Amino acid sequence: MSLEAMVADTTHLLEIWVTGWAGCRGYETRREGRFPAAFRADTTHEWEYFAHDPSEAELAALAAATAEVPARVLTILTNDVARYSFLAQRHGLNVTSASQTMMIVDMETQDSEDPWLPDDDLRWTQSRSDGVHHAVVYAGDEVAASGRVLVVDHTAIFDKIITEPGFLRRGLGSFIMRALAAQAFEHDVENGLLLASLDGQKLYSHLGWTTVCHVLMLSTSDEGSDLSVG
Repeated sequence: MSLEAMVADTTHLLEIWVTGWAGCRGYETRREGRFPAAFRADTTHEWEYFAHDPSEAELAALAAATAEVPARVLTILTNDVARYSFLAQRHGLNVTSASQTMMIVDMETQDSEDPWLPDDDLRWTQSRSDGVHHAVVYAGDEVAASGRVLVVDHTAIFDKIITEPGFLRRGLGSFIMRALAAQAFEHDVENGLLLASLDGQKLYSHLGWTTVCHVLMLSTSDEGSDLSVG
């Protein structure tokens, strides 16, 4: 499927992303009506529901399921943040994050070769476990940067692209993305997909990624959350 066709079907993109994201993290998944859900066993220990531009009735049902347990989260992909923020408040949910975006890239534009580290004092390793590819950069025995990718339906789902605070602005985020892309090319891959934080959006835009839509996270809690971690 072409990049343009993928972007036009955000509901399908969300399904692919949830499958890949949950696969990267070992989460159990299920359906909540027609929508995907994942059990965040390592963080909230509860279900998170996902939907792209649900109807008002669908949002009401999802909000009710979310409100049953304080730790549950409802994540909406939309380009009408104001509308869904208003509807969420009507159903007793708070906006805990509205700064993330879903981003996509044509993998043909990405380098398929293993990258070179910017500093001689760094080394990196790559590995694969249960289909998930991992890349880690070390400074001595200390982890400097890391990330993972899983290919689902010809789409590379990038997750947890992290540069540790003491190693920022050394090009390690770009290195991890390129290292993971090279591993993804071991598969029949056409596009790349991820959720990006504000800082991540700058990096990914520089690498040729484009924004699909905004990500709105809702719950009964007032505390913020971040799906993307990078």
